[in-house]
Amino acid sequence: MTLYSTEEEVIEETAGGEFERQPVPQSKLKSWTSFLGMYAGEHAAGTEFVIGPLFLTTGVSAFDLIVGLLVGNLLAVLSWRFLTAEIAVKYRLTLYYHLERICGKKLVTFYNLANGVLFCFLAGAMITVSATAVGIPFDMPMPKLTDTLPNSSVWVIVVLVIGAIISLIAAKGYETVSKAANWMSPIIVIAFIACGIVALTQLDVSSFSEFWAIWGEGSEPFPGQIKYGFWHVVIWSWFANAAMHVGMSDLSVFRFAKKASSGWTTAAGMYVGHYMAWIAAALLYAVYLKSPEAQTLLQAGTAPDVAPGPLAYNAIGVFGIVAVILAGWTTANPTIYRAGLAFQAIMPKLSTFWVTILAGTVATIAGLFPAFAMKLLGFVALYGFILAPVGAIIVFEYFFGKKFGIQKFYAENSGSNFNNAVFWAWLLSFGVFYFISIYFNVFLSFVILPAWITCGILFLIFSKKEVRETQVH
Repeated sequence: MTLYSTEEEVIEETAGGEFERQPVPQSKLKSWTSFLGMYAGEHAAGTEFVIGPLFLTTGVSAFDLIVGLLVGNLLAVLSWRFLTAEIAVKYRLTLYYHLERICGKKLVTFYNLANGVLFCFLAGAMITVSATAVGIPFDMPMPKLTDTLPNSSVWVIVVLVIGAIISLIAAKGYETVSKAANWMSPIIVIAFIACGIVALTQLDVSSFSEFWAIWGEGSEPFPGQIKYGFWHVVIWSWFANAAMHVGMSDLSVFRFAKKASSGWTTAAGMYVGHYMAWIAAALLYAVYLKSPEAQTLLQAGTAPDVAPGPLAYNAIGVFGIVAVILAGWTTANPTIYRAGLAFQAIMPKLSTFWVTILAGTVATIAGLFPAFAMKLLGFVALYGFILAPVGAIIVFEYFFGKKFGIQKFYAENSGSNFNNAVFWAWLLSFGVFYFISIYFNVFLSFVILPAWITCGILFLIFSKKEVRETQVH
């Protein structure tokens, strides 16, 4: 079973099905094989066509990239297995309801808003990815690595058309999206493998040492990019999906798992998608960097374009165009749908159709600005940094709440709509570490873990204080 058929059930039930506000019953639990296909499909998608090339622009070395990705993706798998899946099978609740029981309805509204907007920006980046493929027959100027604004009227038209189509299909319901995506996902995986093989041939690679030499000892980063070393790759790849594992978003998925050991199936996504697909996409860019056009740009001090459409087209022709369009599509569609659900929690009187159209409109507008895709490494880090600490609230309550003497599911048991301990724990941890990142120029992914731990500890301290004050009164 792929991501989309599993998530169809998960998301539709979250949106108002029978398990929205109660644990999933035993009769609805799924075996580990359901999650294996799901994660393999989710993580070989549109984002991979951008992330792989962007690693090359950071001047990363072969060891730092290949070994760093091995380690970072393993840490992500361990986070899913021993944090997300562990808590999910204990309570079998959606993330939203679990948070509501701790935080209160009003506070969860802020989380839903942030979640929905960030989902829209991610979907917008995927609309950008698809547009780079659709624009090839029209000889459309591709966005440059440093571009922020739309670079042509053709670009605007292509993005608006793609955004409108994706939004309308997402608004028709998840069943329509999932049926199309079930056959799209295998095509995309095959395309990544084909791209990698063809690129190796184009690079005249016939041995492992020649493959290693593509990155070698590394190089200076491209204009506008920062230099990545081993720990940049490890930490970034660990937290590329921070919102999903340490941020606990995938509680909504793993609540259907029979056992917490189903968390190991995330390795399919990390090593088929985040390892194989990233490296295959990087090889496509390595081919382009050897072209006269790219060399001229580099000599002029300009970063060559990172446009997935042309890169894939140069490797595998029309199949590459189709694969990039589908990859952007299969990421943007469910992401817009999720964003719509987050907005619906804030505006419950609006129908699912119209909140999804609203989300699609925001995503399409974001897609007009290439910066969301061209700066995807930074955006994904920011996404995780904002949302991941919220997951620490759930983790620390689960593992340390009883020992620390705090009240479990405080908002539910106290009747509170706004848990101050949660709010101040998140705000202080976010504010302090974001300031450190900006003021001291610290790589944002490096402060995600400290911010996450700090948020969890502050939550315990503030909750303990609140319990004492309640007892006094």
